[in-house]
Amino acid sequence: MASAASAPVFERLAGIRTIAESGRFKASSQLQVTSFSHNYSHLSIDCSWDSLILIAGSRIRWTNPSWSWRRWEELAPVCFASPSCRNGMIESARSFHILVLNARLLTAEFVLQAWFLDQFGVLHDGKKPYPGAVLALEKLASKGAKMVIISNSSRRSSVTMEKLKSLGFDTSCFLATITSGELTHQHLQKREDPWFAALGRKCIHLTWGDRGAISLEGLGLQVVNNVDDAEFILAHGTEALGLPSGDPLPKSLEELEQVLMLGLEKRLPMVVANPDYVTVEARDLRVMPGTLAAKYESLGGEVKWMGKPDKVIYSSAMSLAGVDAHECIMVGDSLHHDIKGANASGIASALVTGGIHAAELGLSEFGEAAGVDAISALCSKHGSYPSYVFPSFSW
Repeated sequence: MASAASAPVFERLAGIRTIAESGRFKASSQLQVTSFSHNYSHLSIDCSWDSLILIAGSRIRWTNPSWSWRRWEELAPVCFASPSCRNGMIESARSFHILVLNARLLTAEFVLQAWFLDQFGVLHDGKKPYPGAVLALEKLASKGAKMVIISNSSRRSSVTMEKLKSLGFDTSCFLATITSGELTHQHLQKREDPWFAALGRKCIHLTWGDRGAISLEGLGLQVVNNVDDAEFILAHGTEALGLPSGDPLPKSLEELEQVLMLGLEKRLPMVVANPDYVTVEARDLRVMPGTLAAKYESLGGEVKWMGKPDKVIYSSAMSLAGVDAHECIMVGDSLHHDIKGANASGIASALVTGGIHAAELGLSEFGEAAGVDAISALCSKHGSYPSYVFPSFSW
């Protein structure tokens, strides 16, 4: 029977399914358990990776174990497993999660086949790229990584590509862009889904003002001003009401909420083209349509959520990249959207702490590392568990 601390066993355990099916993890010394309790352990690892992700700080937290005994060899197809070992066997979990703290991207021989990247809070702040993000993309591209933007943006994919190009990103690095706005447009246009097929054509349109109104051209929709004339609510933004002319009429959040209350009385269904609650804009947070939709739903309204964390957007990305779940990773800054969706889709994930959760994690400087206790508490709060935690998406 193989020793619990031997390199081949650890290599089999890593798989390296959390990073890629054919990746390899070579331990240069034994795995040392430095502490353990009934619900997590910290590990100190002296190792070298020929995969892309390195554990900087050499600490992993494993959470939510529900123990059962398995042999080492039985863990090869498992994404994550508990490190508590005894007599060549491992306690593995029915419900378990890895958290690799303060990871970063490094030059390596092996790269995950596909990287699904959020844009706001990961690549840029809406105004400018984050330090190192452009280089990180170029490095990944040079290693042959297939990169797909998965964004809860109200805008169509082509507009998102133009935005990224204007910010200095080489868009040839991306295999494709999938936005919640694009998914919404396609569903409203094709109406192949029974839910969308049952929608009428008259809508109240919540859109953007200063950020630029969303065009509904080609959808055959009639934007109306009066809730009594509407058949559903379409939410792209939180700054204005769309007019029949296509122009935006600026409204405050309170005024938009009043419109939604009228829609609730009429039992209008709501389509949300951007399910995010907030997004980063420079160093501030801006309220997104998901916040309004969550309130509408909590009061009994019917809401159709498009984009993350729904599994459809992840399966679409995997199909585009031609990969299976164990061959890709989602990198995002939202536990509720990016990480929760990755968890549900069975793919690895990396949380970038410098995005929308920065203030909650007590971070004030770019690239600052979050504390393990703060990360653990936040993950538990959202019920979402990343495989890795990056202070920033940089090489």
